[in-house]
This record gives sequence, C-alpha cells and structure tokens, in this order.
Amino acid sequence: MSKLTKNQKLVADKVEAGKAYSLKEAAELVKEITTTKFDASVDIDVRLGVDPRKANQMVRGVVSLPNGTGKVTRVLALCTPDQEAAAKEAGADHVGLDEYIEKIKQGWTDVDVIITMPSCMGKLGPLGRVLGPRGLMPNPKSGTVTMDVAKAVKEVKQGKIDFKVDKAGIVHASIGKVSFTPEQIFENAKEFLQTIIKLKPAAAKGTYMKSVFISSTMSAGIKVDPKSVE
Repeated sequence: MSKLTKNQKLVADKVEAGKAYSLKEAAELVKEITTTKFDASVDIDVRLGVDPRKANQMVRGVVSLPNGTGKVTRVLALCTPDQEAAAKEAGADHVGLDEYIEKIKQGWTDVDVIITMPSCMGKLGPLGRVLGPRGLMPNPKSGTVTMDVAKAVKEVKQGKIDFKVDKAGIVHASIGKVSFTPEQIFENAKEFLQTIIKLKPAAAKGTYMKSVFISSTMSAGIKVDPKSVE
C-alpha cells in the first residue's frame, strides 16, 4: 500500500470514511482539511431523487447567499439608455447594448453574468450559440431578464446565484470561500439546501435529497447528513 502524503494523512485523521456529518460539523471540517495556499472555493454537491429528463422533475432556481460568494462577479448589463446610469450605480462592470452585442458576436465573453430587459431579448437570440454553452444566456427563471436591471445587478453582486440540476441528477454550486468563518459557510449552505428542499417537484417520488457533500477546491468531500438540514 502506498504511503499517505502529509495532507492525505491530515484528512484521514479528521474525516471518518463513510460517516455522515451534520451540516455544522462539515462547515468546520472543510476549513480544517483544506491545505491549499490560495483562498479555495467551498463547493456543495447534492444528488437528488429526480429524473431531469422529465420536465416536471426539473429543479432550477436562484438563491441569495446571506454571506455572499466571496467571488468577484463580473456583470454585463444589456439595457436601454434610460437604464444605463442605474445599472452602473448598482455595480455593473459593463453597461450598454448594441456595442456589446457586436463584441459578443466576435467572441467576447469576459463576464460571469449577463442581465438584460425583456425588450432586448430579441437582439440576444442570435447570440445563443456563443452564450448558451457558457451558461451566459439571460433567463427569466434565473432573474437575469427583468425590467429592473439595477436591482438584478445589485442582487448578483451581493451573492445571488442560480443553479440547475444536471443530467445525472446532481446540483453543484460554490457557496463561499475557505476564508469564511464556519458559521458563514454553514449559513450559506443551509440557505442553499433549504431552497432546494422548497423546489421539490410534486412528481418526485421516494427520497428527494439522496446525498450531500461539501468540499473545497482540491479537498476531499465531506458527507453531510441530509436530515441535519431539513
């Protein structure tokens, strides 16, 4: 058997294989087992008892994390001139319309979130091939197509994220940074998980939240007892 590295031994000493920890315990452990020199992201993975291929079992939503994400989110507001000043004041990194649509057509996608207005969506249609695969296409369900662009920009800057179950029935999201306190990680994780519980489709049968794991960039996953959330 190969010898464990110093970091692997640290994890083995602190995380019991197969044990399901409470959400509070996991929030503390994820800080203890992270050994990266940079401020790693804290991620959460939730396996759901749904069939995402069926429209009535799709789980998608938005959540405002009480302590933000810890990340700098670059926001592009595609809006009419009357909304530009408010969008800039709310913290949008880029504001405009036609000039940015032309830039995107040429391959520019140096942003994390695009927010626009219903009246501008017609102009974004041809950009689907560029924006779709990158997850940047605005969508009313995620709150990125709205009449109040400034409010949407402010919410994203403060820690609002959107999420969607993937083909394997797993929801994945980043909910903070290792530099957060255990309490901040716990609060963000709890808000995220409770939002998923509220979104349980009526058509989903059996166990809804099958497994929950918390990890940081390059750390081992910590199994969370779903009952500690509900």
